[in-house]
Amino acid sequence: MMCTTCGSDLEERVTDLPFKLGDRSIVIIKDVPVLQCPHCHAYLLRDPVMAEVERLLESANEGAELAILRYAA
Repeated sequence: MMCTTCGSDLEERVTDLPFKLGDRSIVIIKDVPVLQCPHCHAYLLRDPVMAEVERLLESANEGAELAILRYAA
């Protein structure tokens, strides 16, 4: 698959991603499989991965200032 930003080939990688929930809550999900560009570092999540990320974010405590979750599918 090609990067929509710079046109390079995307590579399969595992990375940690931050998500902001509300004004004061950040969730970091560790070990997320992504397709990432080795040049500009843009990334894409496949549909099943995004579904799992959404499930994890829905289960996160929005009252917590910072939460760290591990992706496990």
